[in-house]
Amino acid sequence: MNNGSNRTVPPGCTDPPPLAMDIILNLDIFGIILYSVLTFMAVVSLLVFMEECIYIYKKVPAHKKSVIIWVNGAAPMIGSMSCLGMWIPRATMFTDMFSACYFAIVVFKFLILMLEEVGGDEVFLKRGPKHKLRISTGPCCCCCPCLPHVAITRRSLFLLKLGAFQLALLKTILTMLSIVLYTNGTFDLSDLSITGAAIWINPFVGVLTIIALWPVAITFMHLKAALRSLKIIPKYAMYQLVLILSQLQTAIINILALNGTIACTPPFSAPARGYMMCQQLLILEMFIITLATRLLYRRQYDPLPREEEDADNENTKMVALPESA
Repeated sequence: MNNGSNRTVPPGCTDPPPLAMDIILNLDIFGIILYSVLTFMAVVSLLVFMEECIYIYKKVPAHKKSVIIWVNGAAPMIGSMSCLGMWIPRATMFTDMFSACYFAIVVFKFLILMLEEVGGDEVFLKRGPKHKLRISTGPCCCCCPCLPHVAITRRSLFLLKLGAFQLALLKTILTMLSIVLYTNGTFDLSDLSITGAAIWINPFVGVLTIIALWPVAITFMHLKAALRSLKIIPKYAMYQLVLILSQLQTAIINILALNGTIACTPPFSAPARGYMMCQQLLILEMFIITLATRLLYRRQYDPLPREEEDADNENTKMVALPESA
């Protein structure tokens, strides 16, 4: 143990993640309090989401119910899956995959939400004669201000939707493929060799994610002034925060664990401990975001004032929605 060649690995640091019963039997007082508090937070998040679904079902116009429920469910669903991963460490890969698939759908749903808030596709297309889409925005082209603005047409609207929808579709397909390869023993997140499946699938999913975030950002930059009164900026901030915490934060911690920066603490190996830290952090973070999101979306969904054709103030560009039957 005096040098690298003679260094021994502590017992348990190379074992697979422990079983749920092993965790329960080995919890000390601090562990019992920590697990109890985090589980309570996850349960409260789900209860808040269920109460919000009831409110949305009663108060929100029919064409907005689905998208608002999907977007509201991002934080509580990720928190719930993280709670399951905390109690059952061997299922962490599957809970993370479910969370990632859900959020991939939320990316598309948030784009649809912005379109519905402004009045729907037809109202969005009516902005074409006066406005154009600025495509020099993140995460793809924020460093290219010279890019030309794009006209608002049915084709450009279709491409915006397609760019966000492809992540929801392909992420689900790649997740099912990953599970199939895992059962065959050819998908291992810790296998970073060129012959491993994870080294090919995960970067490809990262590229798809960046492509999907681009049309959402374009639409947000185009509509943020028109939807300012509907708190679209803090809503977009919450959506981005969920993305950063559930994807970027998790990736950073897992990379640190694989590199040995995060120490092994038996019965958890370094990667398993990294995953455990991710789950515990996400439960707390998603609990806070769930409460903040509830405040943003809990409002009276009255018809919006009709847009004045000759109005020059962008902040007043709202379109009346038909009363629901």
